[in-house]
Amino acid sequence: MSKSKYAVYGAAAPYFNLVRGALDNLVDGEHFFDIVADDVIYEVLYELGWPRIIKGRTDLMAAFRGYVDNIALQSADKLISHKTDDGLVIEYEIHGTILATGVKYDNRFCSIIKIKNRKITHWRDYMDSHAAWNAMSGKK
Repeated sequence: MSKSKYAVYGAAAPYFNLVRGALDNLVDGEHFFDIVADDVIYEVLYELGWPRIIKGRTDLMAAFRGYVDNIALQSADKLISHKTDDGLVIEYEIHGTILATGVKYDNRFCSIIKIKNRKITHWRDYMDSHAAWNAMSGKK
């Protein structure tokens, strides 16, 4: 699928590119949404308005549509990868701006990724909830 199909998600490109690069030859597909299974489970272990469990690529794309309507990422970096028997654990940081307030947003994540048949089948995410709360509440 063409990257232009995902142009609406451009504000999250640094994140998508970091993840795609981290997974390298473990998965097939060019864009983040191409490397997730149709029935992916995307689980987040924090409470900040994002659904705790997202089932399926279609719902994941809808959730990210809301994300890019509110946050523009400038970069994603400090990647550390840990291979596992069935996937990868990645640690990384993202840097962006909350669009409604102009407040800078910097956060750290740890994502546990399971892969089957060269697609992401399960994603479990941990982040610095305090950093997200401060950015969303307008604190600098």
